[in-house]
Amino acid sequence: MIPVPQFSGQTVAVLGLARSGLAAALSLAAGGAEVAAWDDAEARRAEAVAAGVPVSDLSELDWTGCAALVLSPGIPDLYPAPNPIAAAARIADCPIICDVDLLARAKPDARYIGITGTNGKSTTSALVGHILSAAGSPNQVGGNIGVPALELTDIDEAGAYVLELSSYQLERTPSLKPDIAVLLNITPDHLDRHGGIDGYVAAKRMIFDHPGPGGHAIVGVEDGASRGIGLELMVRGAHKIVPISGSARAAGGVYGEAGILIDDMEYKQTTVCDLKPVAALPGTHNWQNAAAAYAVARLQGIDPETIAAAIATFPGLPHRQEIVGAIGSVLYVNDSKATNSQAAAKALDCYDAIYWIAGGKFKEENLDAIQPSFARMRGAYLIGDAAARFEAIIGAAAPVHQCGDLETAVTRAHAAAQDDMAGEGDVGVVLLSPACASFDQFDNFEARGDAFRGLVQALEGATP
Repeated sequence: MIPVPQFSGQTVAVLGLARSGLAAALSLAAGGAEVAAWDDAEARRAEAVAAGVPVSDLSELDWTGCAALVLSPGIPDLYPAPNPIAAAARIADCPIICDVDLLARAKPDARYIGITGTNGKSTTSALVGHILSAAGSPNQVGGNIGVPALELTDIDEAGAYVLELSSYQLERTPSLKPDIAVLLNITPDHLDRHGGIDGYVAAKRMIFDHPGPGGHAIVGVEDGASRGIGLELMVRGAHKIVPISGSARAAGGVYGEAGILIDDMEYKQTTVCDLKPVAALPGTHNWQNAAAAYAVARLQGIDPETIAAAIATFPGLPHRQEIVGAIGSVLYVNDSKATNSQAAAKALDCYDAIYWIAGGKFKEENLDAIQPSFARMRGAYLIGDAAARFEAIIGAAAPVHQCGDLETAVTRAHAAAQDDMAGEGDVGVVLLSPACASFDQFDNFEARGDAFRGLVQALEGATP
C-alpha cells in the first residue's frame, strides 16, 4: 500500500468500496486524511469497517468542508443519469478523482507509462511489464489491469509505474502526467457512460492532457479517431509522437508488416523480429500491441535484441485468446475479454473453421465488424440476452444454434467440431469471443472465461 499524505488533516469522501476504493480509503487514512467512505452494498461496508475504515452516508456529508471525492471508476457520474453524490460534490466545487490520481499525487516524481485504448490495453500493459522485467528495469504494473494503483509498491527513480487506464479512470485523473502515453485504438464502447461517441473519444484523449517533461505519445494509426488525435498532438507540439500499427507502415514509428516487427523510429526500417511464431500474440491487433510495447521499451532505453527476446517469451494473459485446451484437431480458445464486436472481430480474423460461442449483454447497434468472419464459421453457438438478436443479424450467413447457457454451447460446439475435424485433416477452433458483456449470466468476464476453461478441462478429462 502507498500512503497518500497530500490530504493530511482534511476530509476526503470515498464512494465505492470494492478493491480499488478500499485501497484508496486505507491509503488516505494512512496519510492522515479524515476519510468518509460509503458503498451501497452492505457487505462491502462491513468489509471496510473490518479493515478499519469508518463508513458514513455521503448523502448527509457537508461538501463545503470536503477536499475531494474519490469516486470508484465503476460508478457512473453524469451518464446515463447524474449521480446524486457526485452532483452534490460538483455543486460545492469538490474535485472528483479516482485512485490513480491519488497515486500521482503521492508519487509526483515517479516515472509513469500510461496505456489506454478500447482494445488491447491489458495485453500491452502486461507485455511492457514483461519486457521491462526481462531487461532488469524496475517496474510495477497496475490500474485497470487488476491491481489497484495504490496497492502497488514504492519504486526507485530508475523504475516506472505501468498503468492500464480505462476511459472511466482518465476522466478522474487530472494529476497524472505520463512520461509515455499510449493510445492504441478507439472504437465505440461504453457510450452510455460517456453520453455518446464524442464523450468517449474525449475521455480517451485525456491521457495526453498533461504530458510529463519531454513526454512521448505513442498513437495507433489504424482508426480515424486515433489518427485525428495524433494529428491534433502534432499541432499542439507538447509531445514527441511515435505512430504504431499492426498492419500498415507507420513512418517514424513501429509497425507490423505481414507479422514482421519493424522499427522505423529513426527512419531506418530495421527488422526486429518475426511475431508470427509468438503464440500469445496472434493477429494484426496483437502485432499492434507488440509495436506499442516495443516503442515504450525503446523509449525506456532498452536495446532491440533484448526486447525481441522478451516478446518471444511473453506468456499472454488469461481470457485474451488464451488457448485452454487441444483435443484431437480442435483448439479451444478463451477470449472472454472480447466484450465488444471490434474485439471479437480481431480474434475471429485469426482462425479458420470457427465454432463461435457468443452472446451476453450487447452494448452496440450491430455486428458489422464481425460480418466478414461469418463465412469461416462452422457454427455460431449463442448464449445470454443477445442470443435472439445475434441470430436475427447472422441470418443465413452461418449456421446458428441457440444454446442458452455456456455449458450447452461448449458441449454442442465441441461435438460438432470433433465430428467435422476428424475427417478433414484440418484444425478447428472452438472460440469463446462473446462480443458482449457478461453481466447477464456471470459476475464479470473473468468468471465467464474461468467457466469456459473448466468446461474444456472437463472435456479433456473425459476424452480417451
